[in-house]
Amino acid sequence: MAKVKKQPRPKAITPKGFRDYFGAEVTQRTEMLHAIAGVYHRYGFDALESSAVETVEALGKFLPDVDRPNEGVFAWQETDESGQGDWMALRYDLTAPLARVYAQHRNDLPTPYRRYAMGPVWRNEKPGPGRYRQFYQCDADTVGTASMAADAEICAMLADTLETVGIPRGDYLVRVNNRKVLNGVLEAMGLEEGAASRDDVLRTIDKFDKVGEEGVRQLLTKGRLDASGAYIDGVGLSEEQAAPVLAFLTSKAADTAGTLENLRAAVGDSKIGAEGIAELEQIGALLAAGGYGPDRIEIDPSVVRGLGYYTGPVFEAELTFEILDEKGRKRQFGSVAGGGRYDGLVKRFTGQEVPAVGVSIGVDRLLAALREKGRLATRPTGPVVVTVMDRDRMADYQAMVTELRNAGIRAEVYLGNPKNFGNQLKYADKRHSPVAVIEGGDEKENGVVQIKDLILGAKIAENATLEEWKERPSQFEVPRADLVAKVREILESQG
Repeated sequence: MAKVKKQPRPKAITPKGFRDYFGAEVTQRTEMLHAIAGVYHRYGFDALESSAVETVEALGKFLPDVDRPNEGVFAWQETDESGQGDWMALRYDLTAPLARVYAQHRNDLPTPYRRYAMGPVWRNEKPGPGRYRQFYQCDADTVGTASMAADAEICAMLADTLETVGIPRGDYLVRVNNRKVLNGVLEAMGLEEGAASRDDVLRTIDKFDKVGEEGVRQLLTKGRLDASGAYIDGVGLSEEQAAPVLAFLTSKAADTAGTLENLRAAVGDSKIGAEGIAELEQIGALLAAGGYGPDRIEIDPSVVRGLGYYTGPVFEAELTFEILDEKGRKRQFGSVAGGGRYDGLVKRFTGQEVPAVGVSIGVDRLLAALREKGRLATRPTGPVVVTVMDRDRMADYQAMVTELRNAGIRAEVYLGNPKNFGNQLKYADKRHSPVAVIEGGDEKENGVVQIKDLILGAKIAENATLEEWKERPSQFEVPRADLVAKVREILESQG
């Protein structure tokens, strides 16, 4: 008789490009999303939850450097008996699903439609340090109006949101640009829509943050050597042809008026370029009227990321404080949010252009920034632990924890083996518990409980002398009736 092959055990490993989030991280993210939602709601936006799965056809091809509709996403085909069926995919952002929702329900939705959405998105891309295949986004969009007031409002709301979650004024800047101005520059260069080298120029402009003005000049003309010594071919433009692009990228002046004047010179006689400059002028005036000065939001033509996706104004929120990278070098934290106007997205479904503008906040990036600023607690606060001295009196302990919970205090009864009391306190320490409640037989008989301040106890144990330890006790005996009041008093003193 053949020996039955033993089934190997599955490996307990996280899939590549994904990670697990535990208590404190989940709590921090939940609190941040609640704070952001509060700002969005205050601005009049309504919540929307759409499906995590869309048809590949509905999602479209909006990921960068993607040639096939299911490239860059997690996709599968739903097959029927004949082997045919729709291709489905996990959403890669929250904007593409909004376009489908609006097109599907537009007759029932108000115009304009103002919505916010929060949740995970998935991208089937190569993972790297700090780059995961699943991450959270937090979006707000206005669909159905071409008014620049909608763009200005999104920028103002983004600034308010950053301050609400804990990024102080002076540590961030919302920078605004316009795709139409770039189109005007391309016109001034003689590169009309469909020109063979137009996409090459756009890709080169997108590298401005990395290679700077001289690097872009070289890539637009003859080419350049990169940091590794490899030669990168240039687009092949002349210095004269490249000049309008460089003028556009470096046109930021000391004030908004100066910047706009420089942009007018860069676009020359281009009608679309002049239209983009007029839109930037409107946004600047609206923001100034609302009290949002250049210390919070500024017109900055060097914002080039995402220009291929958007049709008008674009903006990004950049954190300006310095951090140390993995090699100990100082660098700015960088971008945590971006958005802009995308008037052609809904048209894919309806055949009619529907103006829209929105913003997306990278939640994980923003949480990382708050940790860098020390705005998030490094030690999470766990529940009050009611210890078990006598397993036959579990009902008494459950009554205590119920009283604490009814008073709004997070609490739990120790449910492990109560034989070793030291293990119960070790458990409380592992749970980052602020307080332990103790009631043995003697306490029960005398109508009292022992309440141990675990935070104070740990501090005293670190560096206190015996005399100081006696003067600053961390364990208190109180009447059983005063349990809730004493626990609340200790928690308030800790906070």
